[in-house]
Amino acid sequence: MLRTDDIVASIRRQIDDFQPPPLRADLGSVRHVGDGIAYADGLSGAMAGEMVQFSDGTYGMILNLETHQVGIIILGDGGHIEEGDSVRGTGRVIDVPVGEALLGRVVNALGQPVDGKGPIRADEHYPVERTAPGIVQRTNVDTPVQSGLKVVDAVIPIGRGQRELIIGDRQTGKTTIAVDTILNQKGKDLVCIYVAIGQKQANIAHVVATLEEYGALAHTIVVKASASDPAAVQYLAPYAGCAMGEYFMDRGMDALVVYDDLLKHAWAYRELSLLLRRPPGREAFPGDIFYLHSRLLERAARLNEENGGGSLTALPIVETQEGDISAYIPTNIISITDGQLYLESDLFYSGIRPAVNPGLSVSRVGGDAQTPAMRQVAGRLRLELAQFRELSAFAQFGSELDVATRAQLDRGLRLTELLKQGQHQTMALEDQILVLYAGIHGYLDDVAAERVRRFESSLLEFARSSHPELMGILSTGDRLTEEVESKIRAAIDDFKAIGIY
Repeated sequence: MLRTDDIVASIRRQIDDFQPPPLRADLGSVRHVGDGIAYADGLSGAMAGEMVQFSDGTYGMILNLETHQVGIIILGDGGHIEEGDSVRGTGRVIDVPVGEALLGRVVNALGQPVDGKGPIRADEHYPVERTAPGIVQRTNVDTPVQSGLKVVDAVIPIGRGQRELIIGDRQTGKTTIAVDTILNQKGKDLVCIYVAIGQKQANIAHVVATLEEYGALAHTIVVKASASDPAAVQYLAPYAGCAMGEYFMDRGMDALVVYDDLLKHAWAYRELSLLLRRPPGREAFPGDIFYLHSRLLERAARLNEENGGGSLTALPIVETQEGDISAYIPTNIISITDGQLYLESDLFYSGIRPAVNPGLSVSRVGGDAQTPAMRQVAGRLRLELAQFRELSAFAQFGSELDVATRAQLDRGLRLTELLKQGQHQTMALEDQILVLYAGIHGYLDDVAAERVRRFESSLLEFARSSHPELMGILSTGDRLTEEVESKIRAAIDDFKAIGIY
């Protein structure tokens, strides 16, 4: 029979004989800290991009590898880090949680929630820096991203897997186009990630509130790196958002990521590079500033069926100064992307909104990223708008215009009016096809320009109530047969006969 004294003695012997297994840790000490940068020595096994942890619990990322020390960007406040503090290598590159658990949440650049809705239980983590898919893994971009904006879907279409730059001066509606595209995915199969880089807290809160108001937050992840966050966090944010989108692409799904905006991202990287004493180049940017964005944007792709068939579409935003699209960072990103939506201040202030300039905007995917029906309608539309721009410039000289030229100008004026669209008022595919068909086939020629918007809304209301079967056919996006076109013409004729516009 065991006695209590025997049990106690046995436990004591086990405690005395216990030898803890040796733990290997890469430890170093801080030599210098300031301005969000720390230099440390002793981290003999350090890797570029490795996550490290300071003694106060703050995380950092190794960005510089030097002979006797490493340069670390501090991912947090860093106010309590002092010279002599210990720093520990984690042995893993910096990563973020990914998965469906992040949908509907606002997170920081490390994937930590900042919306007060509790912790995020993600099953997987992805490194923020990943190699872009190779050319063999990709396939053609041939499926549209329906933005719900007539001027985009018809004139400068965006395809799944494309990289389309949104560029223009401040306060011209760049963010609105990106947000409207996210709003238009409600109830569809496109997951969205909105990355705010260097934006005001109030602006980010407004975007989140808009997404919530229109029911789009449920399919969206918001990655927040505001102007008040350290430059290191702003630098990391777009890579984190891209990794979150790649999770869905790897599973055969379609994702859209918006980077708002990459000019502020370049500024943050310039600040870090100068603090790390890297040699400055043009406009004090470091020599690898092009690679900064190319390695990010090249991760957007449409994968072939052997690799799951998923896609990641990128909508980078860049702010210009005084409309100068030939500046350093804009030209870098233009050369990386597959086209750009150029927004003009003059158009915006003259009431043309979205203020997209069709002449300077381009999509290098073109009609491949449109449904067959939209391609039929949009081909004529692009031609009409191009002729209108050319004739408008000629008409400014005050020359006498013949009847045909005047008719062409009048139609172009009405088509321009037709492409106007209110903020957050996205349109379904069938609605766009119907109104654009009416515009390019002359049904608006006898409508006063100031009544075009009224004509549009009344026509759509009439078609939904009186011709629902036609709208159902148009919603498929299939090629318009002669029979379908005759039904469209009959519906518009019926509407014009009533004259309720």
